[in-house]
Amino acid sequence: MFSIEISTITAPSSLNSGSFLQTPFWCGFKARHGWEYRRLGVSVRSGQGAVPDQSFELAVLSRSFAGGFFSIAYVPLMPRFQYDNPADFPADSRAEIFASLIEELALALRGHLPRNTIAVRFDPDAAFSSPEERDSFNRGVSAAARAGRLRIRKSGVDIQPPDTSLVDLTASEDEILARMHQKWRYNIRLSERKGVTIKKYEGDDKNLSEKIDIFYKLTKETNARDGNSSHARSYYQDLIASSASERAGGADAPVVSLYVAEHEGDGIASIMTLFSRDEAVYLYGASGNIKRNLMPNHLLQWTAMRDAKAYGSRYYDLYGMPPEGKDESHPMHGLYMFKANFGGKIIHRTGSWDVPLRMIYRLYIMAERFRAFWHKKLIKKLKGR
Repeated sequence: MFSIEISTITAPSSLNSGSFLQTPFWCGFKARHGWEYRRLGVSVRSGQGAVPDQSFELAVLSRSFAGGFFSIAYVPLMPRFQYDNPADFPADSRAEIFASLIEELALALRGHLPRNTIAVRFDPDAAFSSPEERDSFNRGVSAAARAGRLRIRKSGVDIQPPDTSLVDLTASEDEILARMHQKWRYNIRLSERKGVTIKKYEGDDKNLSEKIDIFYKLTKETNARDGNSSHARSYYQDLIASSASERAGGADAPVVSLYVAEHEGDGIASIMTLFSRDEAVYLYGASGNIKRNLMPNHLLQWTAMRDAKAYGSRYYDLYGMPPEGKDESHPMHGLYMFKANFGGKIIHRTGSWDVPLRMIYRLYIMAERFRAFWHKKLIKKLKGR
């Protein structure tokens, strides 16, 4: 269906726009933490006119497993599919076009990847307005793959959170506040009245190490409370420091910041954000077990939104929410409501898709699914969460 050409890019044209996951800054950072990074130029032509011809840059990350015996290639939040133009993606053929393009792109990339690559995993930027619409589309892609005997298949584990809420920062501050749930506006004012202060730190601040210690301590408290895991302290330190270092050297890199909420000398909550020209992203967050009634998390998010708006980001991505959490009986209902009530537009992406390249992929998927079950289901049940 497509004719795809791949070329190596040494001087990226997109530095601080689009998805942060595709920026040279983020990919270079991940390359210092266990990944390989390649930037490639992609030219796509459709002989049948199914979609317009297009050219774009693509960041591809690879990670080795089993002592280098095999590796997985990963393409975060690309390619991009915009379904609001029926002329580009006719409704009756969207799933077939999606499946074919993802598979053919993976096969075209194969010659530019490590020889031991067993699969290419994509997190495409294809979003829908409801979980039902997304799920219907995904079923259509799987059906098209079976009918066309394509290799593409839905991954059992999503790398990036498929569901999220995007707060429009192009509106005025009053409009942004007006779109929030009234209790959220009240909580922001309450936190301010009770004396909670928010301070922002970047990678060149002299007392950054001390503030990272606060953030990491709160992270461990959050993990113990919720049964989650996190990166090492050095990971967060390197992320924020490298952003400041690149910008100090004249690079147009995203701004990574650490926000700390304090009350009477206590660090009670903290978040880490990334601002780029298009988006601001709530990357990581943590809160302590004391003074939670002061609502520091609401004030933290509002402060970051205001700063992101001043920076010029178009929207603030709360980055991940359980779509089923809308149900009051769901264990993550609180997280869903916390993010949904900031008044953003909730979107639902397709999640991760794999194109297997070698038979060993089947064994890898079995191991990956067991690991996900162990960490996300069994361990939490054993701990009573």
